[in-house]
Amino acid sequence: MNELPIINASEHAWTLHDPRFVIDPQVSVCPNNVPDCEQTGENLIARMLEYNVDRTVISHVCYYGRNNDYPIHCVKRWPDRFAAIGLLVGHRLFPPQDGEANAERLRQLVTVEGLAGLRLSPIYDRKSRWLDDPVCDPLWAAAADLGATFNLFMGSEHLEQLGIMAERHPGVNVVIDHFAMIDISRPDAEGIDQIVALARLPNVHMRTSLHNPSKESRPPFRDMWPYLRRAYDAFGPRRLLWGNFYEYLLMGEMVDFFTAEDRQWIMGGTAQRLYFGDQR
Repeated sequence: MNELPIINASEHAWTLHDPRFVIDPQVSVCPNNVPDCEQTGENLIARMLEYNVDRTVISHVCYYGRNNDYPIHCVKRWPDRFAAIGLLVGHRLFPPQDGEANAERLRQLVTVEGLAGLRLSPIYDRKSRWLDDPVCDPLWAAAADLGATFNLFMGSEHLEQLGIMAERHPGVNVVIDHFAMIDISRPDAEGIDQIVALARLPNVHMRTSLHNPSKESRPPFRDMWPYLRRAYDAFGPRRLLWGNFYEYLLMGEMVDFFTAEDRQWIMGGTAQRLYFGDQR
């Protein structure tokens, strides 16, 4: 097969010193989490050159809330380097009940501003169930029409809800982030079993981010490898993708059950299709 690009499927980006992109705790999704350093588009490009990464997907950081100006700036300034996933609906964002208005906001972000989709984060408000509420159907219908991808930052208790929406809207590609924050000290039935059950839906994908569920403090997070193997067996390489620079060697070389062709898809081919419009 032809060589596929290497794409880091998830990095945050923000700046502390540009007056155009001020972090406002009043609109932040995480107002108590104020950064003391920055990771700008320029910083990301420098790291991409260091790691020989062709492209990166910017997952909009919680600091800015529903103000997507900085990832939009990065995509427009470096269109050959970045795609971006915005924040729009959920906790401290636009309410899911906005329905049609949220659909129009998504259309604006994709068609005018150039974003590739949204990150939906029900994990920030675990007391409220909105992910599979019919009020969200217009948003999902718009995503299907636009070819937008939804990344899901959620807990294991949201997996059933995701399955309902992914089945209801088969034209929307979705990506499970951080292994749905499963607790690997709990029985598999409460975590990984529910994840792999969603592999029956061809529009559900998995990002391999191992660090959040792991009980280990640094790579290679070997306690997560059996769970990664189960995800690989269930979803296959064309529905897996890596993210964060720490995973570059881990997924690119260390994991011993990926074939060379598997790595091409996991390291870039899947993200190319989901975020950069390659329909292979």
